[in-house]
Amino acid sequence: MAFSSIPFLCAFLPVVFLLYCMLPSMKARNLLLILVSLMFYAYGEGIYVCLMIGCAFLNYLFALANERCGGRTGKLLLFLVVALNLGMLGVYKYAGMAVETLNRIAGLDWPVPTVRLPIGISFFTFQALSYVVDVYRGKNKAERHFSRILLYISFFPQLIAGPIVKYNDIAQQLEERRITPEGCAQGLRRFIVGLSKKVLLSNTMGSAADYVYALPARELSAPSAWIGAAAYMLQIYFDFSGYSDMAIGLGRMFGFRFLENFRYPYIAGSIQDFWRRWHISLTDWFREYLYIPLGGNRKGKTRTWLNRLIVFFATGLWHGANWTFVLWGLFHGAFLTLETIFPKIVKKLGWLRHLYVLLVVCVGFVLFRADSMAQAGVMLRTMFTGFHQTGEMAAATAAVCDRLFIVTFFAAAAGAMPVKEWAHRLQEKQKYGAVLRGMSYVGSLFLLLACMMSLAGGTYNPFIYFRF
Repeated sequence: MAFSSIPFLCAFLPVVFLLYCMLPSMKARNLLLILVSLMFYAYGEGIYVCLMIGCAFLNYLFALANERCGGRTGKLLLFLVVALNLGMLGVYKYAGMAVETLNRIAGLDWPVPTVRLPIGISFFTFQALSYVVDVYRGKNKAERHFSRILLYISFFPQLIAGPIVKYNDIAQQLEERRITPEGCAQGLRRFIVGLSKKVLLSNTMGSAADYVYALPARELSAPSAWIGAAAYMLQIYFDFSGYSDMAIGLGRMFGFRFLENFRYPYIAGSIQDFWRRWHISLTDWFREYLYIPLGGNRKGKTRTWLNRLIVFFATGLWHGANWTFVLWGLFHGAFLTLETIFPKIVKKLGWLRHLYVLLVVCVGFVLFRADSMAQAGVMLRTMFTGFHQTGEMAAATAAVCDRLFIVTFFAAAAGAMPVKEWAHRLQEKQKYGAVLRGMSYVGSLFLLLACMMSLAGGTYNPFIYFRF
């Protein structure tokens, strides 16, 4: 599958970029990007490219009809298109989960449908929905040119795993944008940083997490369980923020400016602050298109708490067809609600509130990573009670803590700090700015070389968010 191979992207990108630079007009460049984006998706997903095109065309037509009708008819059309989009997502993503749950609750034996999940469906469906809803709300006009909607939905850098882009954020850029040597250099550097996060940090942390989660219960101890939980916490951050960096960097090379998707979430001082920093595009989407329509915080405290729990239920469900994801979402929603009920307690924690956030997030990601509720229960129970040691347990802990893991773990922990912001502050000083910029480009070349060597060794794993 194409999307499981970064080498494919690294070979695909230079050819596309050279062709793009050779074309004289924006219309021709947009057409090229549409064609290569559809080829990119079809190479990995085959016939499902028709599903994506159909989704784009459906929402394009409904937006036009909605703008012309308005009133009750417009509201009915909006309800219908939302139902169609969510219905499509439900069939491909949640049909099996729904039947399994119904069988378990009602004691039935219905056959569980096996529908292969199209990669990126959660992302391009939400983008399409945001476009139609914004047209209904009058935030942007319905686009007359289907080609622009198709490019907006299918643009290959952020098609597979986001960030989720709102149409009004890039509508002007679809019509006119510039590519400059400086922008290309910055975009390429950002791409390499994201690639390095994935290949050099996330993959190593992922190997450790996979090893721990595969251990039988008799070999699992509190030290190894905590190591596995912490490793996965770093893995998923560098995996997803790395992809976002790659998408933002590639977009910059082609003249697009996408909004940031991560702002150092592991330095957050509360769970509310964490969700302002983690997967920002998804958080904004649910706030704007679910939380506010539900009433937000305008209908009293009890309704506000209920609305938040509904949003976090949906957030968990969005991530996958497994009740572990739903529980993860509700777990975060519960702590966010508690913070709003007892805000002074969090403030009184001082610097300890950062440790509190890391603990909550780490425990939550155990639910997220576990294959089942039973496995999550074993991991959590061991983390907090499994302090006895046997020879097998000690050997398992020693096996995961090799030299590569230890070095990478500390590098990843340092990389989760706001180093980019610190570097920007230094660059603002004329004395250091030019030197640091030059060092950043030289450093990115070394990172690219290290990534190529790692990929040549066959150590690449698919991005976690490809399955969402």
